[in-house]
Amino acid sequence: MTAYEDAVRRYFVAWNAATAEDLAKAVAAAFTEDATYTDPLADVRGHDGLAAAIFEFKLTGTPDGHHDIVRFSWDLVSTADGSAPAAGSDVITLDDDGRISSVSGFLDRVPGA
Repeated sequence: MTAYEDAVRRYFVAWNAATAEDLAKAVAAAFTEDATYTDPLADVRGHDGLAAAIFEFKLTGTPDGHHDIVRFSWDLVSTADGSAPAAGSDVITLDDDGRISSVSGFLDRVPGA
């Protein structure tokens, strides 16, 4: 597993955490303390802000990156029926320790669009 794939794996562990305790641990493992997340619907900073903005997502495709930047695509998955009503792509920046310091999200497919 590459460093890029590992960072994305930890990202999805956080996004898909089952309990509040698991979420707090996963966010701390994946993100720096002052990490930012910005997409068309959210603009948050820090572990508490990140934890409040998390939904269930599934990685699609294989992450790729260069230097300290990684990009990947995802589907928002409905827990009710398994459908994927929304999809997007994220670009993350990694800190020296491999944790995510910023996320720039793009929505590629949204319901009703």
